Amino acid sequence: MARHLVTSALPYINGIKHLGNMVGSMLPADVYSRYLRLRGHEVLYICATDEHGTPAELAAKAAGTSVAEFCAQAHDAQKAVYDGFELAFDHFGRSSSHQNVEITQHFARKLWENGFIEERAISQVYSPVDGRFLPDRYVEGTCPHCGYDKARGDQCENCTRVLDPTDLLEPRSAISGSTELEIRETKHLFLLQSRLQHEVEAWVARHEADWPQLSSSIARKWLTEGLHDRAITRDLDWGVPVPADTWPDLAAEGKVFYVWFDAPIEYIGATKEWADAAPDGDSRDWKSWWYEADDTVRYTQFMAKDNVPFHTVMFPATELGVREPWKKVDVVKGFNWLTYYGGKFSTSQKRGIFTDAALETLPADYWRYFLIANAPESDDSSFTWEHFAATVNKDLADTLGNFVNRVLSFSRKRFGDEVPAGAAAGEAEARLGEEIARLLAEYEEHMDALQYRKAAAALRALWSAGNSYLEEKAPWLEIKTNPDGAALTLRTAMNLIHLYAIVSEPLVPASAAAMRGAFTLESDTATWVTPEEAKSLTTIQPGTPFTVPPVLFAKITEEDLESYRERFGGAGA
Repeated sequence: MARHLVTSALPYINGIKHLGNMVGSMLPADVYSRYLRLRGHEVLYICATDEHGTPAELAAKAAGTSVAEFCAQAHDAQKAVYDGFELAFDHFGRSSSHQNVEITQHFARKLWENGFIEERAISQVYSPVDGRFLPDRYVEGTCPHCGYDKARGDQCENCTRVLDPTDLLEPRSAISGSTELEIRETKHLFLLQSRLQHEVEAWVARHEADWPQLSSSIARKWLTEGLHDRAITRDLDWGVPVPADTWPDLAAEGKVFYVWFDAPIEYIGATKEWADAAPDGDSRDWKSWWYEADDTVRYTQFMAKDNVPFHTVMFPATELGVREPWKKVDVVKGFNWLTYYGGKFSTSQKRGIFTDAALETLPADYWRYFLIANAPESDDSSFTWEHFAATVNKDLADTLGNFVNRVLSFSRKRFGDEVPAGAAAGEAEARLGEEIARLLAEYEEHMDALQYRKAAAALRALWSAGNSYLEEKAPWLEIKTNPDGAALTLRTAMNLIHLYAIVSEPLVPASAAAMRGAFTLESDTATWVTPEEAKSLTTIQPGTPFTVPPVLFAKITEEDLESYRERFGGAGA
């Protein structure tokens, strides 16, 4: 059985992320990792904060602190939010780690030795007012392609086109706002992607059949347009230093590597961080996950569409050029954007719901389920409070939460605090078992295929099947004439609750734990229920003590909605 390596796009360090960031990378990676672990696979889920580049320096300046101190504090703040969302990382590292510095410099040296890095003199924007060369993100202006007036010198946030600072119209310094900019000559290192074009094309052709269309189409677009040699160093005070043993002149000038060169390497660096952080007496082999691992590891990446080209083209080119057997991704699960009432979530413009505020408003499971059930897979999807409330109320409160509460409450009222025995299973229970097995197989199929909306729909159908069974048997009426039949119905429904606890855990882990904890079992080591096992519904035996957990999901009222819209904005936001 192959081991599964899972990574999600590294959240950038400058501030708490919004719900669009969450659903576009970290949450689906967590859901998949949890699912794989439940199915018995060995899984390593790695993520980290992306800490280099100009936004970190600008954010630190705005905060009045050093970049190192800012990044350390921001890393802890982000990790606290992800813990609140119950993201079960095996390790959440930092791209500023010494492990990433070491491996990034190793990659650069190997690319240089193999003829895929070249030192070139280029013309670069210089600000006399700031007294320095301005890296790409330190230059802002108007995008020449779409006219967006807040485009950065590396990429337009509006149309996603990759830019150079000299492409911008009406450029200005992001530090001082000065428009008195000059073009001066300086030297930088370039990754010669053009020499690796055919190798990247061949690699993409071997793997894209396993990718969603979004990922493959973006990769193909870049390859069709042709890979261009790209500068991989910048003039910054904060970053992975260019090694002096290879480029002494550039090192003396304080050049550091471009954030998009070192950030993907941090997946490897963070894995080494994980190994180095092993408790005393525990040994972790980080390299077996990354080096000569093509036959033993299946590697899946999760990211939003603006990150896809860097992971399907640029980083694979880097790995190919190193000429060492580093593990390359098998599946790139790309996502479109989640919008807020049709407008973009934006960290820089603080528009939309941010993850810390989300957790202050409602428990994590509400957000986890809604985001996965409405994941922006085939196209962009829009968050509205009205849609959110309707989903929570119908699926979570009415379908799952109400089922759990009324089954356990009614059984305790009529039969006490132990699972009743009652009659033997009959035709209705056999039909239910077949239906549950069918729906569970669908759920597995969609989870294996990384089809999140379909997986959530299959899970919702599993919950609905329990309600349909309860309505068919109507134990509140059955108990009047057939107490043993009512006991059978409730015992069967309790087995469904236990099954729901197991298979719902990837999406709603806290609620799943509450459902599972309702039953006092001597040993509850079940990790998954196969469709064949699901047919019997006999895990919870008569006589098993149980409790009624607190209400799993409270309905969102119109008064709640009014307060949410007042706080976060509503239609037309």
